[in-house]
Amino acid sequence: MTIRVVIADDQHLVREGLAVLLESQPDITVVGHAADGQQAVDAVARLRPDIVLMDVRMPGLDGLAATRRITATGSPARIIMLTTFDLDEYVYTALTFGASGFLLKDASTQTLGDAVRAVAGGDAMLAPSVTRRLLEQFTRPGGFTSAARPTGLTARETEVLVLIARGLSNAEIASNLVISEQTVKTHVGRVLEKLHLRDRTQVAIYAYETRLIEPR
Repeated sequence: MTIRVVIADDQHLVREGLAVLLESQPDITVVGHAADGQQAVDAVARLRPDIVLMDVRMPGLDGLAATRRITATGSPARIIMLTTFDLDEYVYTALTFGASGFLLKDASTQTLGDAVRAVAGGDAMLAPSVTRRLLEQFTRPGGFTSAARPTGLTARETEVLVLIARGLSNAEIASNLVISEQTVKTHVGRVLEKLHLRDRTQVAIYAYETRLIEPR
C-alpha cells in the first residue's frame, strides 16, 4: 500500500527537497504541499493523507497549533514534526497535541523514509537526541506535572500500558504476557479508548507522567 504524504513547510525549497527524497521511495507518494499551518489543516481535510510532515515554525498558524486542530477533528492522519530546533518545549507540546514523530531536518533519506513507514504503521518515531532530552525532562524533579493514575483499567490493561511505554511491540507484549497478539491488540485499543489517548506515543507519555514507570 502506498503511503500518502502532505508536506507543510513555509520554505518552498524545503518542501521541494523533501518531496524529492520521499518520492524516491517506492511505497511513498507526496499528495500535497502547504506553506503554513492553515493550509496544512485544509490539505488534510481535502486530501486525507496518511502522514503529514509538519514544520514547527510557520507564519500565521504554526505547526503546533495546526497539529492540535488536525488531531481535534479526529483525522486518522498521523503527524511527524520536522524542525531545525531541538527544543524541549516543542517536543513535549507536539506529542501532547497528538504528533506521532519528531525529527530534525538534517535526517537522512533513509531515516525520513523509515519514520514515515513506522508512523504510518502505528508506531512512534523520535530522533535519538529528542528521545534523550525528553527522558531527561521526565526524570528532572518538577519537570512535568504528575497526572492522575489510570482509572477504569483492568490489571491486564495496566500491564499492557506499561509495556507499550517500555517500547515493546504487540508481538513482544504477547510473548511477555503469554497471550495472543490479537488479544494484545484488543487490550491496546481499550487502553486508548479508556484513557482518551490518540496513539502509543501518548500512552508512553501518560505512563511516564503518572510515574507508572521510570526511565531506565
